[in-house]
Amino acid sequence: MGHTIQRNVKEVLDRIRAAAERAGRSPDSVRLVGISKTVGPDAVRAAFEAGVRVFGENFIQEAREKTNVLSDLPVEWHFTGHLQTNKAKYAARMFHLIHTVDSLKLARELDKRANIEGKVQDVLVQVNVAGEAAKWGVDPAGAVELVREAARLPNMRIRGLMTMPPFSDDPEDSRPHFQALAKLAREIESLAIPGVSMAELSMGMTNDYEFAVEEGATLVRVGTALFGERR
Repeated sequence: MGHTIQRNVKEVLDRIRAAAERAGRSPDSVRLVGISKTVGPDAVRAAFEAGVRVFGENFIQEAREKTNVLSDLPVEWHFTGHLQTNKAKYAARMFHLIHTVDSLKLARELDKRANIEGKVQDVLVQVNVAGEAAKWGVDPAGAVELVREAARLPNMRIRGLMTMPPFSDDPEDSRPHFQALAKLAREIESLAIPGVSMAELSMGMTNDYEFAVEEGATLVRVGTALFGERR
């Protein structure tokens, strides 16, 4: 298992580097987030040893168990799944960055819980660029208002945006959605809202991460290409 993961990590990092160079970007401007949901601690450790330093989890209970077992690893843990408000207290305790803030209610709860933890919680606003009914996220117009309101919360720091395009067999179909998110980030940046940064764009998964890098992604969320198909 370890050798396979090591080979996979190298291939993904090489592809990220090539995509960044095609776009005239520094490869160092893109971070790989290894999506480790349903993956055991041994596989995460193997990916760490191969060079992955950021891991994303989608489920609070699984993440609690995994982060405890792997507490010796100097990694960043990101939350990349849909976050229910009643789980915010755990998320604020465990995660460096939460990618999926999609409502003011959730933002306020995270702010409250971050205050209890004595921290400022870094978050991304999840945007449903394509307007898919089955996807979480705020619509682009609503994202601007959510950023404005959440920016007023003292224990929350908005670091950028996240999106998930509609799945397609042709990864090129994702490109317009990545472009739209990057454009929205530039628009929000131009508003100069106090305390708001658009430093991070979380977009791109196993099937389309190279296209995301070409369009400005700073965080690509890759699971299957690293760990294989999920159980």
